[in-house]
Amino acid sequence: MKGRPTQRIKLESTQKEELERLARQKRKSRSVAFRAQIILCCSENQSDSQVAKTLRTSNSTVGFWRRRYLKGGTDGLFDEPRVGAPRQIGDEKIEQVVTQTLEKSPTGATHWSTRLLAKRLKLSQSSISRIWRAFGLKPHRDETFVLSKDPQLVQKVRDIVGLYLSPPVNALVLCVDEKSQIQALSRSQPILPLQPAQLERRTPDYFRHGTTNLFAALDIATGKVIGQCFDKHRSQEFRKFLDLIERSVPTDSEVHLVLDNYATHKTALIKGWLLKRPRYHLHFTPTHASWLNQVERWFGLLTQRQIKRGSHTSTGTLIKAIEDFIQTHNKDPRPPKWQKTSDEILAAITRFALRTSETQS
Repeated sequence: MKGRPTQRIKLESTQKEELERLARQKRKSRSVAFRAQIILCCSENQSDSQVAKTLRTSNSTVGFWRRRYLKGGTDGLFDEPRVGAPRQIGDEKIEQVVTQTLEKSPTGATHWSTRLLAKRLKLSQSSISRIWRAFGLKPHRDETFVLSKDPQLVQKVRDIVGLYLSPPVNALVLCVDEKSQIQALSRSQPILPLQPAQLERRTPDYFRHGTTNLFAALDIATGKVIGQCFDKHRSQEFRKFLDLIERSVPTDSEVHLVLDNYATHKTALIKGWLLKRPRYHLHFTPTHASWLNQVERWFGLLTQRQIKRGSHTSTGTLIKAIEDFIQTHNKDPRPPKWQKTSDEILAAITRFALRTSETQS
């Protein structure tokens, strides 16, 4: 049975220009900008499900704002007046808070706090908090980034993502990397266990008992991990790990290794090992693009679940904990699912690079 037919939206040039203007004003009202994007997508004869997938929202949300626009036009995209006491802070003051947060810095500090900005604009601290939450502003937080300058960035991204989305037939794709200098740390005082209404507690002081280096290979088809720890992190150890891979994989399959550009992967010793085994094919990630190597996510799980909160009195106990984690993981492995195409990734990098260049100009 067919459902109700989708109501079509036809826009005149002036209506389209008005919606595009609203969609660009994300700083002023993110919710209205998002609703304008929904209507613009609906005007392209897309179904509710198509628009929902494109904008990452629900079908019911798309249908609701489609009906609101057909009934009330552009005015229907704005929130209706709410019951209760009238607002004490007008749109101009809200815009001033957002502009001050984004475009200016306080004297003697690198970023605003709610109390500093409240004192500057003569508002309450709770009002600043509500406005920041409404616009998704978090001046107290920051993130790091590195844009790859690899001249072969496009080719390498397409090569590796192609392996993930369409692996070769009768071949293995292994994501290989090293987690080096993992410290065996023991706390100077006993760890207080989790209790009702009480978090687990540990002292920040610790004793060092040496380090180990983990070499790991993640099979993207099965999710299983081949891992081995070594005292040092050289090409000799990497060749030994390649020998372990050679013993662990079927002898009649081609093997594709996704690696970073670390020097130990390109020495004469490794090149000689590969020349004797032509079934191995190397695929190097771009510089400063380790996120393309899917074993990095597994390293994150290892750190989060086993290493970060562990207490190890020797490298032997640390290695045993790592081996236990690998063994437990391989009992119920889950293959990673790569979602983005190379075109989507390169488009995102382009947008981010343009934003960076605009900020510097």
